[in-house]
Amino acid sequence: MAPQTMSMNWLQKIPRSVRSASGLEWALWRRLPLIALLGTVLPLLCLLAVHSMTDGDVNAAHVRWLQMADYFVWAVLIFHWTMLITVAIGCVIVMVMKGPAYVADGYPVSHRDRPRATPETAEEAAAARPRQTLDAA
Repeated sequence: MAPQTMSMNWLQKIPRSVRSASGLEWALWRRLPLIALLGTVLPLLCLLAVHSMTDGDVNAAHVRWLQMADYFVWAVLIFHWTMLITVAIGCVIVMVMKGPAYVADGYPVSHRDRPRATPETAEEAAAARPRQTLDAA
């Protein structure tokens, strides 16, 4: 007898589930590459312009001001990229939530078809639970 391979089928679709209408998440998702490009290029162009306006005769105060401009532009870029990632994660979450319904884990419920007349006892609940082994490491 050949050994069976266990394959986990993640995100099984529930039959006849209804998708919600798409909204702002798809509009944002489609514009994220352009927003990322513009939000990266514009601060770098401003920094390039600031550095190109520097003449050869600079003093320590001017060098410090240029360095502060560099720090400011990098802070703006990192903030921008962080916000892009946050918005992208939010768009994906909304897309998944509006998409077809999925089931991940099915647990047996004692009153699946109709409610029980009496509450489930602790022994019945323990017997229905899957057994877990603890490794002493």
